[in-house]
Amino acid sequence: MRQFSRILLASALLICAKASADEMSAEALLQQMQRATTQQNFELAMVKARQGRLEPIRISHAIIDGKEVAHLSYLDGKAVEYLQRQDEFTFFENTHEPYTLKGGRFPGIWSTLVNMPLARVLASYDLVVAGRSRVAGRVSQVVRMVPKEADKYGFVLWLDEESHLLLRSDMIDKEGNLVEQVLGVDLDLMSAPSPWLVTLANSKLPHALTLEDAYPAPQQVLNWQVTWLPEGFKLLSQDKHQLVTTSTPVDYMMLSDGLVDLSVYVARVDPDQAVRQQLIRQGATSLVSFVNDVGVEITVVGEIPADTAKRIAESVRPLSRNETVQ
Repeated sequence: MRQFSRILLASALLICAKASADEMSAEALLQQMQRATTQQNFELAMVKARQGRLEPIRISHAIIDGKEVAHLSYLDGKAVEYLQRQDEFTFFENTHEPYTLKGGRFPGIWSTLVNMPLARVLASYDLVVAGRSRVAGRVSQVVRMVPKEADKYGFVLWLDEESHLLLRSDMIDKEGNLVEQVLGVDLDLMSAPSPWLVTLANSKLPHALTLEDAYPAPQQVLNWQVTWLPEGFKLLSQDKHQLVTTSTPVDYMMLSDGLVDLSVYVARVDPDQAVRQQLIRQGATSLVSFVNDVGVEITVVGEIPADTAKRIAESVRPLSRNETVQ
């Protein structure tokens, strides 16, 4: 009889816990997810899927001597890894020597979501708690992020009920079609940091540079303006530089809504040789180029629908009638 009572009590506690989780708002669930990501020792294996291509990824996280340490690695192809120690991020990429940036961040939508400025992002997205499902064999709560305007992609997030970690994110278009997915396949929650991560955290790394030191080009006021942007997007930086691949001089603007970053390039081209319009799409990332009547090419790149990128490109206007790219 006592054993039966214990089972009933355990069941009742479980039901209460689930009811309590059900009563949490979607915003509270996302806040809980962001806190959990910074406080636990875990390894999460994921697969990024876009346009039929699968890319395996692993992120490892720990609190070591009271400090946050994380490691992100791409598991196929050439070795590409990233290490976080508090607010310093070291990049190990095959194209150049390792370097460390203070105040950087990991690439990819998973890292963006777990670090997004919620108050700012939610100004242009509505949240909906959409029930429960399972990911990687774990019960998860599902939260939808629905853009208030149809010119952005929406998101569906799966949050593990036990750890509150983000296990899956789907990026969807306005018709509900899957554009890009990051799917967790295995989660290991650990009571202590992995020994290899402790060793890596204590290793000698390149001296940390600030973003200003790493990219010394000063901010410059350009004679161009973007006259239309989706809700929530703001100008973050602007300068003049040459493209690494072609040495073409461009005027450059970076914009963000706190979740998605956009790059806008303005360049002088020969109108007789330029392609009037170009669209390249890879998963959620669209690249749209538009050449106007005076031979100025405007290119917009970012994780937005192609129609939105085209509208932004066509909205770029000179502040003066005779403006050219130097």
